[in-house]
Amino acid sequence: MYIKKYILLISILILNLNSCIAQNKGYNITTKSKRAEKFYIKALNLTNKRCYIDAETHLKKAIKIDNKFIEAYLLLGDIFHYLKQDEEAIDAYKETINISPDFFPLKYFIIANIELSVGKYEDAKKHYRAYLNYPEISIENQKKCEDNLKNCEFAINAVKNPVPFKPVNIGDSINTKNREYSPTLTADEQTFIFTVSRAKDKYTNFQGSKEEEDFYISIKNNNVWTKATKMRPPVNTHGNEGAGSISSDGKTLFFTACNRSDGYGSCDLYYSKQTGDNWTKPVNLGPHINSNKWDSQPCISSDNKTIYFASARNKGKGNMDIWETTLMPDGKWGTPVNLGDIINTKGKEMSPFIHPDGQTLYFASDGHTGMGKMDIFLSRKDKNGNWTKPVNLGYPINTCADENNMIVNTSGEIACFSSDRFGGKGKEDLYQFLLYENIRPQKVTYMKGIVFDSHTKTKIKAKFELMDLETGKTIVQSFSDPVNGEFLICLPTNKNYALNVSKKEYLFYSENFSLKNYHSKISPFLKNIPLKQIKIGETVVLKNIFFETAKYDLKIESKIELEKLIQFLKNNPQIKIELSGHTDNTGKKDYNQNLSENRAKTVYNYLINKNITKQRLSYKGYGDTKPVDTNNTEQGKANNRRTEFKVIEK
Repeated sequence: MYIKKYILLISILILNLNSCIAQNKGYNITTKSKRAEKFYIKALNLTNKRCYIDAETHLKKAIKIDNKFIEAYLLLGDIFHYLKQDEEAIDAYKETINISPDFFPLKYFIIANIELSVGKYEDAKKHYRAYLNYPEISIENQKKCEDNLKNCEFAINAVKNPVPFKPVNIGDSINTKNREYSPTLTADEQTFIFTVSRAKDKYTNFQGSKEEEDFYISIKNNNVWTKATKMRPPVNTHGNEGAGSISSDGKTLFFTACNRSDGYGSCDLYYSKQTGDNWTKPVNLGPHINSNKWDSQPCISSDNKTIYFASARNKGKGNMDIWETTLMPDGKWGTPVNLGDIINTKGKEMSPFIHPDGQTLYFASDGHTGMGKMDIFLSRKDKNGNWTKPVNLGYPINTCADENNMIVNTSGEIACFSSDRFGGKGKEDLYQFLLYENIRPQKVTYMKGIVFDSHTKTKIKAKFELMDLETGKTIVQSFSDPVNGEFLICLPTNKNYALNVSKKEYLFYSENFSLKNYHSKISPFLKNIPLKQIKIGETVVLKNIFFETAKYDLKIESKIELEKLIQFLKNNPQIKIELSGHTDNTGKKDYNQNLSENRAKTVYNYLINKNITKQRLSYKGYGDTKPVDTNNTEQGKANNRRTEFKVIEK
């Protein structure tokens, strides 16, 4: 779930490898002092036993006796690097260059890697180039040198041209002395869930690490985050849970759990659903999604149809790749698909975050050209739905350290990420910052409210469908909460939408949203939706039926609503309806009467042509005689120009 344990393992392997090289590099030990050699041999044995501090002491004694003892400096550099004393490691390796520039050429590669990792880009560039001048270097190291030279050039230019970046610690309600990371946020920005790594409770018998990863949650109150509290079971256990992604409406949490009895690999993907105030028992996504390797860091799209996640599974492009799985028509998740060479490299790609615009993907990578370690990138879908070449977010958002776990709010203006930078509340904190314009996603707003029975006021579960009026494509399909009736759906801008809310034994509800050319900061749509039971005399305004101005020709965008009406009539074969047309009071009475009647007749004919029997249908025009709003404003007139249907027999 978390990457630092892998870094530690790799460091140990590098140390052992370098120690072996220092001992068996094809040279005789250069010192002529038997005492210095004795201290060196003791240090080498202590290093193999991982007694690094004692080994350091013996090496310094050897160097004091012979300050030209090159092998002692090499091993000392290895130890300093393992102990994360990189400045001291660089100094030790530089001494070997001063003593003998051509002795053990690999030292240039080693020192350059360390210099790159601490942001000494000019020095790293010089030493990579020096290493490439030697013959017979391995193809693998040559490729790494060339790639890292690109990183150096990029980083030098990035530091000279910094991007706007002012991170702000989220504060004491969220951050503690522990590690806080992997945030996730609902579309309305009212619920914040994140991972905390802390010391295990005394009563915990779970074996393994001394720390435990759990979810904590905070709710926004008067625009201020409340004190975060630990999520209750069954989501949290005495094992490790983390790297979560909450659905836009806050009703489903996808997350990572490791080493569970029902797991298929070291870490697997799970989900839990919220009903009212409670969460269901987490469910493993199964062997169809999870592999026998490491699967983690899921991110659910705002339409709930795609999960992006990181995986170390076989047949990837590198060490860790980003994959996606799509919800199929039968309600099951499809076979995971690798995002391909544009996104994934031979390195590591992790922490995918798909913005609610459905077009902008943020992720972390050490394989694309960057500042040296894990950097944050973005890629956007082109008009054909293909991912474009990733763009580095720039310095100082990215640095020589690891940057990871970034999310962006619905409006696309504020990002949140974790960092262990100086000045935090603890080991690792959560920060937020304003995104500069070029790396912002498409603007998105949302619609939020409650569905209830119009007569009893009881909160009800209903189906939501949000469709693109131009293409007819369903953008979001979801349900309101069965306990409290709450719903939330995202609305990417620059589109026109049709909304349909339906439930068995109820009349459906329709609405439309025009967000074309909407580029300013947008406010959410807050709307409670009453559903009427199917009763004689009840009416429904068909808000997504559109006519040409002053005509009764149906626009193509009306097809979505008409098909919903047809499906409703087929699902309820016992009812008969009257279709009615209405106008505002502009123009002559006779003209408005004829226009309204012809519009109602047009819908009537459309339904008959779609095999709805005429015995179930009638139509009538009412002109401007039944207004539902004032005719003194343009919006009022627009509301009065409408098409309705009324239940006349059941």
